[in-house]
Amino acid sequence: MSLLSRLVTGSASAIVRKPAVHFKIPIIKVVVRRPVVLGVPLVERLTPAQRRVIGAWLLGCAGMVYGAVALGGVTRHEPRLSMVNWDLFRTMKPPWGQQQWEAEFERYKQFPEYKYKSSNEEMTMAQFKFIWAMEYIHRMWGRALGIIFLAPCVYFWARGRFASPMKKRMLIAGSLVGLQGLIGWWMVKSGLDPNNNSNKDIPRVSQYRLATHLTLAFVLYTVFLWTGLSHVFTPHDHTNINKIGRLRGMTHLSKTLIVLTAVMGAFVAGLDAGLVYNSWPKYADRWLPEDLWLTDPKWRNIFENPTTAQFMHRNMAYLTLASVTLTWLFGRRMQLGRRAKIALHSMMGMMYAQVLLGIAALVCSF
Repeated sequence: MSLLSRLVTGSASAIVRKPAVHFKIPIIKVVVRRPVVLGVPLVERLTPAQRRVIGAWLLGCAGMVYGAVALGGVTRHEPRLSMVNWDLFRTMKPPWGQQQWEAEFERYKQFPEYKYKSSNEEMTMAQFKFIWAMEYIHRMWGRALGIIFLAPCVYFWARGRFASPMKKRMLIAGSLVGLQGLIGWWMVKSGLDPNNNSNKDIPRVSQYRLATHLTLAFVLYTVFLWTGLSHVFTPHDHTNINKIGRLRGMTHLSKTLIVLTAVMGAFVAGLDAGLVYNSWPKYADRWLPEDLWLTDPKWRNIFENPTTAQFMHRNMAYLTLASVTLTWLFGRRMQLGRRAKIALHSMMGMMYAQVLLGIAALVCSF
């Protein structure tokens, strides 16, 4: 039978099947490392123009927080407790006319600070108006911050400008803004009650509450600044730079020391500890003051003994200065980008400027 007939009749015996040859093709797995880019989820779906607008708004809020801290430092010097009541809306309107000013002055006279300030010379209405105005500006600045944050936040949220991570961060920021106002009054209230004063002769707010108020301001400032910069600038990937992990660790250490030193400064301010020793680098004529550990338990001296508070603040500043200097010396030899170099040099310059300001404030106190 021919091959053709076999194919027609369906016989398969004429077809010789050769075994199939299977080739194993090696599979090459290519692992692509995705660059670590910080801040990207915060700016999803935003155009460059929208990013700049939101970034400028947040940086403006950071500037407002910075201004509030500066004004708070001014109020620590003179006004202190000149506004003796607190209401979110009613106290926004200042006294108007002689009668209202007289009523406000009479309320102030009921509290210990008036008695202390008038112990040598009677306070005049003009003097009261001045210190009251300074405290009023500080409080109104805080309310302005709340409005400047809240109004654009509601608008951007309603317009869909916030991704889910950004919404969470804005909720945290809004909560901190509201909490800061409450803590501010909680702090002032401690100074209006003579039983809460660490020194019964000089009315003061609680140094613990003052430190809480300042620490929360730092947290709020950091949230606004970091989030604003994440919108204004496109993040760079530095993961391939040699020893970048070590530099990042040194930077975090310096940052932590800066915050702790500043918080210790709040205890110095709350205790008026800057007036205890006004000499540098020694404490009067000694390198180690004699009255460091007067209170038991010993740890309370750090927060309640003016001498110990100043001693801790000074030495923490030295430690912070050393950490920042080492970070700068390490980072300046690395192949960092332009923005990172600017940040590194700025941190170094501002640290030394801060130390000089601290020494000047100490030796010029009177």
